[in-house]
Amino acid sequence: MLESDFIPAGQKASRRLMVMLHGLGDSIEGYRWLPEAMGLPWMNYLLVNAPDEYYGGYSWFDFAGNIVPGVERSRKALFELLDSLRTKGFDVEQITFGGFSQGCLMAIEVALRYPHRFAGIVGISGYVCEPEKLVQELSPVALRQRLLITHGTLDPMIPFAEVREQVNILKAAGLHVEWHEFVKQHTIAGEDELEVIRNFVRAGYPEIAGG
Repeated sequence: MLESDFIPAGQKASRRLMVMLHGLGDSIEGYRWLPEAMGLPWMNYLLVNAPDEYYGGYSWFDFAGNIVPGVERSRKALFELLDSLRTKGFDVEQITFGGFSQGCLMAIEVALRYPHRFAGIVGISGYVCEPEKLVQELSPVALRQRLLITHGTLDPMIPFAEVREQVNILKAAGLHVEWHEFVKQHTIAGEDELEVIRNFVRAGYPEIAGG
């Protein structure tokens, strides 16, 4: 099982959960700021470490060669994590699944293949593994998933134009993708981007009035 850390909501009875996957070389520690920054007292958080050690952090897959075997292995591990969360009383429809960079790729990969609908999917500054193949292998509930994908026009690591084209493939397949461009590099663009993410996440829980 993947290493993770659960951060409880301020509202103790809440079963709403945001799972966050880090990027290459990062770890759980890189996202401990997120719960306070999001400012959603009814949200629990689960920060997850990728399976492979990488220069003091972790990696979801080997980006230097064929990424597919590593993506498939991490997808299986994340399916197991989600199955475990379900046994602990976290309904998938109450889970927002998100990630940055490699974590973004894994969030999209898992969300569109997992057989249960999420509250929402948040992909930040990442890309899609084999998008043409992915849209041929969608889960039965994939067309009901809500996706937010953000990217920076100045990203030097994952070219903006390539990601936008991948997103267009997802949209053409009928997937519900909310796409936002930011003038940023390979990072989260401060409060402006956080507000977009916050509003998207909040919208996935219609029973929350005013969040």
